Amino acid sequence: MTLDELRQEIDRIDTQIVELLKQRMQCVHGVGEIKKGSNSHIFVPERESKLFAKLMANNAGVLPEKGLQSVYRQIVSMSFALEGGMRVGYLGPEGTWSHQAAQARFGDSVELVPFPSFNHIFHAVDRKEIDYGMVPIENSTDGKVSQALDLLGAMGLRICAQVHQPVLNCLMGNGDPRKIRTVYSHPQALGQCREWLLQNYPNAAQVATSSTAEAARRAAAEAEQGAAAIGSRMAGSLYGLDILNANIQDKADNTTRFAVIGRQKNAPCGKDRTTLCFSVPHTAGGLVNVLNIFRDHNVNIYCMDSRPTRDTAWEYLFYIDVEGHEEVEPLKSCLKQVHDTTPMFKVLGSYPEN
Repeated sequence: MTLDELRQEIDRIDTQIVELLKQRMQCVHGVGEIKKGSNSHIFVPERESKLFAKLMANNAGVLPEKGLQSVYRQIVSMSFALEGGMRVGYLGPEGTWSHQAAQARFGDSVELVPFPSFNHIFHAVDRKEIDYGMVPIENSTDGKVSQALDLLGAMGLRICAQVHQPVLNCLMGNGDPRKIRTVYSHPQALGQCREWLLQNYPNAAQVATSSTAEAARRAAAEAEQGAAAIGSRMAGSLYGLDILNANIQDKADNTTRFAVIGRQKNAPCGKDRTTLCFSVPHTAGGLVNVLNIFRDHNVNIYCMDSRPTRDTAWEYLFYIDVEGHEEVEPLKSCLKQVHDTTPMFKVLGSYPEN
């Protein structure tokens, strides 16, 4: 075929794609009407997980998987809008890693709403001011995000889905890099770049801010006083900062796991993860006895952390992630036994692993 003939064929295929998308959206509109009638949730993570798994199987490695996923993420996002729309809260302002994780998970057709703190996000979801919240719960370099864990344990919300967001931190500013006296960032980002800062700016003051985007704003306002910020390229661009050093995180594969928090309970998808918290009796071997329940039921534990209860000094809640869904064996029987054994027990959500 000639170049003109190939281009004509591409145009014909593009027309078909648009027509098929119109047909798909007509079906989506019908689904939305049914959901409204039954008061069902628009966002169904287990359905999405199966959809993307099927797409990858049909693709059979021919198309770049990330590109195909990106295309369908926007198609799914348009579907949310047609089914009635969604509002998703994130730790703002615009340009934070939470903002980018929300964009990556929900696409461009969902309304993203910035909030000044995790507490504001959780309470907005609880009051139904927004449908979901996007909050970081764990970083591969700096560990658990304690404030998010505390709020999950204290409130009646659930984890509905998760997002793994690569975090490539940059040092940003508008002044002479040799004259930097203050580095602003969120505590998590400062922790992720601890060694780099020690080696390159040992005498600079590290000042915690509510978000990486807020750090960028302050660095822009105080550039003449030797201020810089750690955050994303997006935040730097939004506040007119130069990238002084890129990828300064201490670990090249630095990744943050975000939780989509909401009020719904998911059905199993076949490859699920469950997050729960519990306390243990103050007896010798109390924690070991509880952990042995998971071993006896052949349930894999992914990770575990502890947090003070805040009710009684030196008492703790244990947060763990395990393989499986709370309503599917063997985890179902395992959790019943843990519930019967522990003074306090709470499932924080079962959601797709992928």
